[in-house]
Amino acid sequence: MTNFESDPELVEEETPSTGDLALADRVALRRVAGLSTELTDVTEVEYRQLRLERVVLVGVWTDGDSAYAEASLAELARLAETAGSEVLDGLVQRRPRPDPATYIGSGKVRELRDLAVSQGADTIICDGELSPSQLRQLEERVKLKVIDRTALILDIFAQHASSREGKAQVELAQLQYMLPRLRGWGEAMSRQAGGRLAGGGIGGRGPGETKLETDRRRIHKRIAKLRREINLMGQARQTKRSRRLGSTTPNVAIAGYTNAGKSSLLNAVTDAGVLVEDALFATLDPATRRGVTPDGRPLTFTDTVGFVRHLPHQLVEAFRSTLEEVADADLLVHVVDGSDAVPTRQVSSVRDVLREITEDRENPMPPELLVVNKIDQASEVVLAELRHLFPDAVFVSAHTREGIEDLRQRISDALPRPGDVVDALVPYSRGELVARVHEEGEVLEEEHTDTGTRLRARVWPNLAAALREFAVDVPARH
Repeated sequence: MTNFESDPELVEEETPSTGDLALADRVALRRVAGLSTELTDVTEVEYRQLRLERVVLVGVWTDGDSAYAEASLAELARLAETAGSEVLDGLVQRRPRPDPATYIGSGKVRELRDLAVSQGADTIICDGELSPSQLRQLEERVKLKVIDRTALILDIFAQHASSREGKAQVELAQLQYMLPRLRGWGEAMSRQAGGRLAGGGIGGRGPGETKLETDRRRIHKRIAKLRREINLMGQARQTKRSRRLGSTTPNVAIAGYTNAGKSSLLNAVTDAGVLVEDALFATLDPATRRGVTPDGRPLTFTDTVGFVRHLPHQLVEAFRSTLEEVADADLLVHVVDGSDAVPTRQVSSVRDVLREITEDRENPMPPELLVVNKIDQASEVVLAELRHLFPDAVFVSAHTREGIEDLRQRISDALPRPGDVVDALVPYSRGELVARVHEEGEVLEEEHTDTGTRLRARVWPNLAAALREFAVDVPARH
């Protein structure tokens, strides 16, 4: 890794808030190697230059070691590629905290500007959420478009949303993000829109609204409309969820970091055929599939949207009804990418979002089963560390299917089981009850007699009540 030497005239004065950071670390604007995605195939260069934005990444490293900071910027590079950008270079600035004015400090803006110009970049992407003033000042000084991590993630969600509800949720999140960041662009945003321009005529000639005010008013109206639509769609989702919760079939929610292999794991466990793509946020709309435990009990799996470090709170709020699928499950299968540079960061990031989703709910989170995926790609050192940190985790590879049968058994053991044992002789005319026992309960013994089907089974209380009139023995509670 190469350090950029700073111009002494641009080095900012040390303040008491810098703590124990070494001066060399504080002033360094560090290059992060290995991030460039520039194509070398000359036949595609012209097409990519026309289609993609050329970006330089910049992050502020406030804590942790350099490997953590570089892993964070590498993740930002993957996000940028997913959004359709061409990553040219990446920089990390060592600071005790982001600069409140320009994010990286006024002395470093010139270096960033020079690098972006030399690389032919047209966009700067910052690895954090910038305030409206930071965004404006940094853009004015580098003279290039600047976006932050939040805007980048929102853009990716907008590209991948396919259902009506998903598109509405993403648009709501984008508008909530955009509203405080509307800002004037010279005359374009400050010109008046009254008089003839507004179609006012007699009685309508006045100063009118500035374009900024008009945009704010329109955004507020659109936000209100989207919230109404999402609320109605949420009611329909709640009806389906209530129907599923009313069923005795256990539900397993699969959650985890984006691109941790959740959909691949769902396919490996159930042969569901869900879309699998080596891309961030390939799954935005929940997919529910049926499966069976090793002992034959039916269950359902719900694949949810992937999480990411610092998932924008606008998205968490907009996708709350979708993400609550996790909180209503009987078991949470938390998938971690074992090949990630910092897999423990994935675990903490996902748990932070889950706490945010359920903080206002009366019902607690379901039991969690941690699953470390992609062990075929992970180093033995990392796996040994994860086994030490998470002794109850299951280690699998959805690609090679190593550990999948162990995972299926662990899921089966963790699910609630029917508690009532019944012994009943069900007439052949009531075949629907026999079907329910097979679908919802555990058949221990079955015999076909002249008068009906003799069943000894473990069932849920509501089904036990329906079988009571055909009971051979008094049901025993276990």
